[in-house]
Amino acid sequence: MAKKKPNDTTKPAAEKPRVHKDLDGFDIQINSFGEITTSFDMDRINEFLNKNVDDKKLRDREDIPGRKTRKKKKTSEEEEEEEE
Repeated sequence: MAKKKPNDTTKPAAEKPRVHKDLDGFDIQINSFGEITTSFDMDRINEFLNKNVDDKKLRDREDIPGRKTRKKKKTSEEEEEEEE
């Protein structure tokens, strides 16, 4: 018969995860009704995500302020034109 492994309870429950410096103090909880509660306003979280996360569906949009854009890679045709 296999032995049961003892539960590892040596980790402190209050240990906070590492977060980006702009999100310092961010806390998220799920209450007994299943609702998500956060310590930051949702607009602040969305602003952070727009600046720091590349969303492939929104890459070509110019109407979103503060959004990072990816630099286009040169295609082989463009490289040949520059060499000539």
